[in-house]
Amino acid sequence: MGDRLGAILADGVPRVCSAAVALIAVDGRLAAAAATGELVRYADAEGSLAPERPPARRDSIFDLASISKLFTTAVLLSLAEEGRLGLDEPVATWIPGADGRITPRRLLTHTAGLTPTRRIDLELPGADASERMAAMLDTPVTHPFGGPYLYSDVGMVMAGRVAELAGGATLDALVRARVTGVLGLADTGYRPAALPRIAATEWKPERQGPGPSRCVRGEVHDETAYALGGVAGHAGVFATAGDLLAFGEALRLGGGPVLRPESVAEMLRDQGAEGAPFRHGLGVRIGDPAIIGPLTGAFGHSGFTGTSLVVDPARRLTVVLLTNAVHPVRGRDGIRELRHAVAAEALRLHDLPL
Repeated sequence: MGDRLGAILADGVPRVCSAAVALIAVDGRLAAAAATGELVRYADAEGSLAPERPPARRDSIFDLASISKLFTTAVLLSLAEEGRLGLDEPVATWIPGADGRITPRRLLTHTAGLTPTRRIDLELPGADASERMAAMLDTPVTHPFGGPYLYSDVGMVMAGRVAELAGGATLDALVRARVTGVLGLADTGYRPAALPRIAATEWKPERQGPGPSRCVRGEVHDETAYALGGVAGHAGVFATAGDLLAFGEALRLGGGPVLRPESVAEMLRDQGAEGAPFRHGLGVRIGDPAIIGPLTGAFGHSGFTGTSLVVDPARRLTVVLLTNAVHPVRGRDGIRELRHAVAAEALRLHDLPL
């Protein structure tokens, strides 16, 4: 199953990424699946080959990077359903001293006027995770509030902390209890333990990876999430392609058993964030040209490590692509084209006669 999809991935491996897994579901049925490449190919930034190069498989685990934001969003919406927070309630309700204009909705639409990122690990090199989190939450509004759209990991870190304070548990526990546990996603979560199945990411001299390869493996790639202990609202979730497909299908079908249909409808409603090359829902991008290819109107998110989830409700399609395009270094070309090619194959499968 998935000979054409396998050829698409093979065209990008190892040129774009050393490992890739893709799944395409049509109307809830797995229509194509492919895995190719090596979970650990390189030993250093120069591209020296690692002595042990385990093959990628369908059950391989990848660092989802910013796709983690969708799990944070699902937790916040589930808490809102229970009345434990309001999407338009000031976050100062839970974070004393926060700017009174900031609300969960503003955080989820990147319109709170917060800076895109803070390298809190460099700002506070000797601090622990709790001290760094406190500093992140103290980030002032320095850009126009309410728009235009300004992508902010800082805002999603704050959103994750709001979820913890409103939900009375750590974010990883909330994701497990409200999303992954409900859906039976056994291979999805923060700080994974199944190292033999995990794809390596970037060579980082300040973080010594296990084994002969010096690249990060089994730890979150994102520097800010790592500095916050590996659990944060913007990054940190690892998953298999199968688990991410099941999550995407749950959203496509209206949220059950994770969220109510009206919550998913609000999640997928254009929230009016201006200045982006796509429409923005709550936590999700709608019609993002970087990932949807020909699937106009689809929603989803990409991840810096080379991952993407695309859901097209109108065509009943869910498309997952997991790669480690930052291995051994970031900035490799071709991930956008690979995402588009996988989306185009999904459209072809959808258009096949029954």
